[in-house]
Amino acid sequence: MYVFAVLMFIFFVSAVYGFIEFYLHQKRVASIPVRIHVNGTRGKSSVTRLIGAALRESGIKTITKVTGTYPRLILDDGSEVAIFRKSDANIIEQLSVVKLAAEKKVQALVVECMAVQPRYQWITEHKMIHSTIGVITNVRLDHVDVMGYSLDEICDSLSSTIPPGKILFTSENVLFDRLKKNSEMKNTKIFRTDEYFVTDDEMNGFNYLEHRENVALVLKVCEHLGISRDVALSGMYKALPDAGALKISVVNSFQKKISFINAFAANDPQSTLAIWEKIKYENKLNGLKIILLNTRQDRLERAKQLSRMVAVNLNNDFDYLILIGHSTEIVEDLSVRNGVKRNKLVNLGWTDPDTVFESIMSLTDKEATVFAIGNMGGMGGKTAEHFENKSLVYD
Repeated sequence: MYVFAVLMFIFFVSAVYGFIEFYLHQKRVASIPVRIHVNGTRGKSSVTRLIGAALRESGIKTITKVTGTYPRLILDDGSEVAIFRKSDANIIEQLSVVKLAAEKKVQALVVECMAVQPRYQWITEHKMIHSTIGVITNVRLDHVDVMGYSLDEICDSLSSTIPPGKILFTSENVLFDRLKKNSEMKNTKIFRTDEYFVTDDEMNGFNYLEHRENVALVLKVCEHLGISRDVALSGMYKALPDAGALKISVVNSFQKKISFINAFAANDPQSTLAIWEKIKYENKLNGLKIILLNTRQDRLERAKQLSRMVAVNLNNDFDYLILIGHSTEIVEDLSVRNGVKRNKLVNLGWTDPDTVFESIMSLTDKEATVFAIGNMGGMGGKTAEHFENKSLVYD
């Protein structure tokens, strides 16, 4: 009986504490006038960073939180603070971000959706962020084991963060009608942006390969907030790119030139193929064409999809496919069965970045372009950083 009474007391205290914390959180959220929740398959981190930078440039006191390659908190002065986690990522950390934003009395909070499972996406939006502006960058076939095996299912999953009765911006074209239907069900106004809203001259202001559709999306959000185009672009040009942003690191070593294109963060076949076509159209695939595919143990299905894309969609329009990471023997076998010629395959498996560099150097006569895909996790980030560091040394 005594033990039961103690347990009931603990339960009662916990319930009261939880209710008080929930009430205080809602007050904190309401104290932040502009709340922007960024979701989507690709470009979430970049769009979140760019929106935050544009708002800061306009004089709006803003805190930004990204969960891209590495989780970061961007404070109102533009400085970045790493987010250290004792365990796996948990949406509960969004509560701490809101608390900090409220304590600093910011005018805007821009957060990247960190949830993958639809129910957690819904909780993050409807119980934690209560965004005044929603953003869904695009809908791609990714995280199929959690979000659905079709684009329609994934679209519905991402729609969990549509803010009821507010505004949603998206650059999605193929699934726009479904997003519009889902928005109308929530009495939310939806606006679609077009990449041609941005000029070539405006894109030249970035010192890395930013996606035009991301910039167009951010400009439309800023336009809605009354921020001039020039001010918004000025802020975006100053923004630090995410570690997984599309970059080209050029290494000149031993009379050889290696152009390393970091497209690890693209992840899904559709986005990866689009980047390949973009690079090809801009005549940046010079010399030996090498595809570097990084495999993560927990993302093996994604690696299979990408290897299939390389074999089927690229029509062997490359010289070598180098495999690194986990379970590369599975990806190698699948690549061969899908049509990749055995003499074009180099399976390095789990190794170190220096070995990857030396392997590419040994294959290269004078010049090579390395198109790095798959995932920033595992060996991806370390390999990209290795080439970036070498480009700074040898250039």
